Amino acid sequence: MPGVVVFGRRWGIASDDLVFPGAFELFIRVICWIGTLILYTIHKGHFDCGGGPVLHNYLVVVLVLLAVIILSLCAIVYVSGQGTIMNPGPRRSMPALVYFRALLYIPEFIWACLGAIWVNDDSRGCDPAAVGAVIVAVISSWVIIFFTVVGVLVVFDPMGSQRRSVLAERQGLRDLESSESAQFLSTARSLAVRVWESRLRLLCCCLPQDDSHRAAFNGIAQLVSGFFSDTDLVPSDIAAGLALLHQEQDKMEQCRDPDDVLAHSPSSPIREDLEIELERATHCMQFAVAAYGWPMYIYSNPLTGLCKLSGDCCRSRSTQYDIVGGDNLGCHFTTILQTTGLQYRDFIHISFHNQIYEIPFFVALDHKKESILVAVRGTLSLKDVLTDLSAECENLPIEGVSGASYAHKGISQAAHYIYKKLVNDGILRQAFSIAPEYRLVITGHSLGAGTAAILAVLLRSLYPSLQCYAFSPPGGLMSKALADYSKEFVVSVVLGKDLVPRLSLPNMEDLKRRILKMVSNCNKPKYRILLHGCWYEVFGGEPDDFPTELENREEELSAPLLGEESLLVRSSASYQSLASDESPTHTTHLPLYLPGRVLHVTEEGPTRRSCFSQVRYRAEWSSEMAFRSVLISPRMLADHMPDVVHRALQSLGSDRATLLCPSSMSNSHLNVI
Repeated sequence: MPGVVVFGRRWGIASDDLVFPGAFELFIRVICWIGTLILYTIHKGHFDCGGGPVLHNYLVVVLVLLAVIILSLCAIVYVSGQGTIMNPGPRRSMPALVYFRALLYIPEFIWACLGAIWVNDDSRGCDPAAVGAVIVAVISSWVIIFFTVVGVLVVFDPMGSQRRSVLAERQGLRDLESSESAQFLSTARSLAVRVWESRLRLLCCCLPQDDSHRAAFNGIAQLVSGFFSDTDLVPSDIAAGLALLHQEQDKMEQCRDPDDVLAHSPSSPIREDLEIELERATHCMQFAVAAYGWPMYIYSNPLTGLCKLSGDCCRSRSTQYDIVGGDNLGCHFTTILQTTGLQYRDFIHISFHNQIYEIPFFVALDHKKESILVAVRGTLSLKDVLTDLSAECENLPIEGVSGASYAHKGISQAAHYIYKKLVNDGILRQAFSIAPEYRLVITGHSLGAGTAAILAVLLRSLYPSLQCYAFSPPGGLMSKALADYSKEFVVSVVLGKDLVPRLSLPNMEDLKRRILKMVSNCNKPKYRILLHGCWYEVFGGEPDDFPTELENREEELSAPLLGEESLLVRSSASYQSLASDESPTHTTHLPLYLPGRVLHVTEEGPTRRSCFSQVRYRAEWSSEMAFRSVLISPRMLADHMPDVVHRALQSLGSDRATLLCPSSMSNSHLNVI
């Protein structure tokens, strides 16, 4: 539903978003009215103190004012609950109700001030209970007014006036000359970029405002501002769309034939290869977890972590700093020792230097697997987030790769930073001088996984036998040509419905299209969608079979539905029928893929289970094409956490002998464990 337009501008809230805040305020106001009525009834005829007449008049006006407010809130809640997301007709009176409710704040504010004055000047000699009740009423009024102001600031849209102009001119743009249309939309886009850039600078005010950070802010602002700039959705519309999409995906999953789940698995690796890679991945995962340092160790061991680290964190190692390079070791290095089980002498280099496009890593000798291991840390700081969000493509020419070679800009620059450290500073040369027979293994989780994969691509020509294990890497990482090239030496491990391996700009555009489709077709009020969605996420149950305007429609959506078109502020690149290649608003995102072969670890049994039930996992070779859409699930963030991935791999290792899937007996090319 387009944002409501009141006071001459568009707001970040729709006319059907006032059900819950209105009902909550209504509940508070009814309690206040009942309390005031009881107080007035008890003291009726006994207002004989010095300020009694004023108190009598105050309570009468409060009762009348609260009654009017309650009636206005009842009307707002009722009207806001009418219609559907795409049918605002029954809510056409909402702006008038909002104006009326806003006017009531004026007498309420005045009366709260008068109540405070009466308590301060004229309450002497009056019943303490009456004085206390007035104080409570005054404080309640001030609190409600304060939170109302906060709410207004939250839903304030800095681009509201511009969006209103765009909405007003949406039909007129079709009649404008192409140059005038381009100029109009360019102005709106520039304003959106400036607003988001200001937000990022405010959020990252603690970071230095140098050229690299300013360039990152600008790039991220352009990316974020352009994502929903061609729609007129408010946040609650997106939440409702996600709730509907989750239930729709669960219904499709329940109807799916189990024998068809693995049709996309590659046929080249044999089952024994899967077992070997699982064992190696489980071993490497402990190094990827260790790269996070003490924060992840404390998070994974909340009861014992501090005790285990406290003895060694402050221990002086000044005599050993000449052996282990790096920055600011402290508790981080103690955590790495605890997690990996290596000795101090096994480390070649450790760096916790962290800037945008420059992330921590360490190099160690893994004698158990006879390898020189490079572990790259994942996202743990605001600077890492900026690296993650620098998601535009950057050319990455690699010798021997045919086809377009490009990768995620932020992660590619982080990989080049580590490459220069390893090669130009002689770190790998030093490691191989100690253990020349060892092979190179690179690993990492999340941002570290993406960096490790691109770093492996960069180092492949120098170290042909290297291997890379990337845990939960970003989905929008590298081009198809680079992804195919990396299949020989990179293994990506993805757990369940992890969001990050499914995150890419094309996938997010697809998610936006699906959200538009869901909210356009559902014919139930938004508050019912959100209520059932919250219940479903927390307690489970059967997905709600929301009737839609286009029941049983299965064909691919190539053009927007009528409802969806009304959600478009301007011509959208999401729909090819609404934007041509010559359109100034038409933008396309180059497809990016997961690196290497993909090892998908999933839970067996029902998707929802008791908190105390044992979780069993299965592993299967998958394809990067299986991660071309975002799956909505309560586990989409939890499955990304490194400790959860580590436990899943350890569980697979302990149960591997009993988890051989029967289907793999008759279909050995599916390779399921």
